[in-house]
Amino acid sequence: MLAELTERLRGGHRALSPSVRRCAAAGAVGLVLLATGLTATGRAEPDLGRFYDQRVRWAACEGTELPKDLQCGTFTVPLDYAKPEKGTLELALARYRASGDRRGSVLLNFGGPGGSGVMGLAQGRKDFLGLTEGYDVVSFDPRGVGRSAPVSCGTDATSRALEATDGEEMSDPRDALRQLREVAAECAEHSGPVLAHMGTVDVARDLDVMRQALGDKKLNYLGFSYGTRLGAVYAARFPDKVGRMALDGVDTLTEPLAEQGLASARGQQTALDNFLTWCTEELACPFGQDARAAREHVVDLVASLDDTPVPTDFGYEFTGQDLAGAIAQGLYTKEMWPVLQRALAQLVEDGDTHGVEALASGGMAPAPAPSDEPLADAEDVPLDNLPAALMAVNCADDPDRPGVEQLARDLTRLRRSYEEASPVFGPYRLAQVVLCHGRPKGTDYIRKEVKDLDTPKMLLVGTRGDPATPYYWTEQTAKRLGPSAVVLDNRNEGHTGYGSSDCVHRKVDDFLLYGSLPRSGSSCGAEDEDRV
Repeated sequence: MLAELTERLRGGHRALSPSVRRCAAAGAVGLVLLATGLTATGRAEPDLGRFYDQRVRWAACEGTELPKDLQCGTFTVPLDYAKPEKGTLELALARYRASGDRRGSVLLNFGGPGGSGVMGLAQGRKDFLGLTEGYDVVSFDPRGVGRSAPVSCGTDATSRALEATDGEEMSDPRDALRQLREVAAECAEHSGPVLAHMGTVDVARDLDVMRQALGDKKLNYLGFSYGTRLGAVYAARFPDKVGRMALDGVDTLTEPLAEQGLASARGQQTALDNFLTWCTEELACPFGQDARAAREHVVDLVASLDDTPVPTDFGYEFTGQDLAGAIAQGLYTKEMWPVLQRALAQLVEDGDTHGVEALASGGMAPAPAPSDEPLADAEDVPLDNLPAALMAVNCADDPDRPGVEQLARDLTRLRRSYEEASPVFGPYRLAQVVLCHGRPKGTDYIRKEVKDLDTPKMLLVGTRGDPATPYYWTEQTAKRLGPSAVVLDNRNEGHTGYGSSDCVHRKVDDFLLYGSLPRSGSSCGAEDEDRV
């Protein structure tokens, strides 16, 4: 995957639901409700038969740069599972067909939230071909993402949120909150009705419809980062449909969004410090050969771009916070460090933003699909789809909505805490957190119901030096999920382990293909690796 992504970055650039029902019923009460066709509220269960009766029709994917063996298709889901008559959504998906004895499909989610699964699968072809020995390897663009009814907040939502929470604006916190509510209203206006139905509980239900549309009795699944949250929610919602499930880069199920942002800012700052130590040992480092001075240079560069953004070919201005997001993408794995170094050198030495723009958007292009399917056209996927979808999902999954008075009191303290965690990433992460203000309150299903699973064993991979999903989240989530969780301790650096660790890759594939699980608590270390 990284080779293809690196090549794209060298040459180009690219770019939830308050009404979710609580679905967990147990024991005799659950059986009675099921038998009578009633929900826990006593209402009749909506008829979803037409969605579960469909089958995916596959065709060659359009796009000259796509692998020839990648096939694309669509499936249909209700906009609102509680009221399926309100409308439907067409979701894009793609697959590599099984080359060996086929035992069904394995579904992949690459995280984000907001990342295109179709493009992730296209660009990660080499990483997943081993799984085709037993499976069709499938991924999809979740609702609101890529070609699947993409959401948008307009081109300046993040910058406006940053302006609202800037230190100079904090003299009047209530005015800052007013600006945030205006941004939330613009997101709703640009995105349409799908915005209110983008939570992970909705996406988990889409997964089950997709499982049936693929003809699988059980869901075999590999999720990365946010994809681990999605997998855990699916397992809680559909425990009897869980097949072999591997979760790499384990997300938290309980921490408030504000605490998640702080953890990410700290992890990314540590990764940035490590990158700059490496960079300053290289003659090509654009920040010189002094690591401390390089750290100050990066802080100054972000501040300078915030003060004076640079126009881009796409018609928007590249800001310091766009740069922070680009650097964060380049820090996910050491294999990306040379790409990040070159992109920063282009910016510092030539004023060229193409490299950092590509990093900021993950190097992804809009997802392809057969031309006769009712999906969004590639050129119609908004440039801000990734951050807009990320915020839509995270806000829909977070039930905390402090009132205006409390949040006005907390804003100054939050800003100080985030800047202490990271002068580069703190403001960027804080803006993502406060953008939930003005949106409907999210579901409490994940915090309250995703625990003590009664499912087959599932494999959880945590990486000790992960800058985005700290290892302690793996331990917390495993304890919360209960005896079903088997932990693999990856004693390496980088975000997730499957793409960078031969040991992790082998153990995950062995589990998904053959059902062979490592002993819980076993580890993969640097001494186990063959990859550079």
